[in-house]
Amino acid sequence: MDEKQLQDALATVFAADSALYQNRGFQRRIGYGVRPALVNIDLANAWTRPGNAFTCANCDAIIDAVNALLVPARRQKIPIIFTTTAYAVTEGPNSDMGMWGKKIPAEVLQEGSEAVQIDSRLNRRPDEHLIVKKRASAFHGTMLAGFLRAAEVDTVIVTGTTASACVRNTVEDAIAEGFRPIIPRETIGDRIAGAIEWNLFDIDAKFGDVEPLSNVVAYLEGLNGAPR
Repeated sequence: MDEKQLQDALATVFAADSALYQNRGFQRRIGYGVRPALVNIDLANAWTRPGNAFTCANCDAIIDAVNALLVPARRQKIPIIFTTTAYAVTEGPNSDMGMWGKKIPAEVLQEGSEAVQIDSRLNRRPDEHLIVKKRASAFHGTMLAGFLRAAEVDTVIVTGTTASACVRNTVEDAIAEGFRPIIPRETIGDRIAGAIEWNLFDIDAKFGDVEPLSNVVAYLEGLNGAPR
């Protein structure tokens, strides 16, 4: 089964699951607020370039989609944040990888290495914050929630990798912290196509609004009174 056949099969399954969820009161729309921020999760070389343990599928298309979102986001001067996952000590008993390093090859995410640098195709600007995180969520142990509240943000647009881990955990924490999570479908990556489809379906049912990229671009282009 190729990727297109898999997506078609999952769409058929999810259509039935959507009816079940909707009949039970799930899949409500949280909607857009008026003061958004753009949070780009782990769009660093280890995830976006070929030949790495963390490399995701179809990342060229994901980079293009995120760039399409960055154009209106930069024009509107909304807060833009990038994250990467990196570790200072990857050997010995005092590693900052924690228990996660026993489950995944986190040792390749060495702080300061090319692998953890944001993909140069995104042209991150000096005023676009970079958060170096140690865990899946961009909120866990970071300044993100405080920064967003100080900027009076009410909506968090989440892009990046991976659907099944860092994106999902960030979205779950975003809604728990009182923000409206919006997830542009075409900007989300993972190593397995099925993982993307299932997690986007489940996120949309429970934690945030998964929207077509064109809708999110139109929302940003129509902003009035965004934080500056």
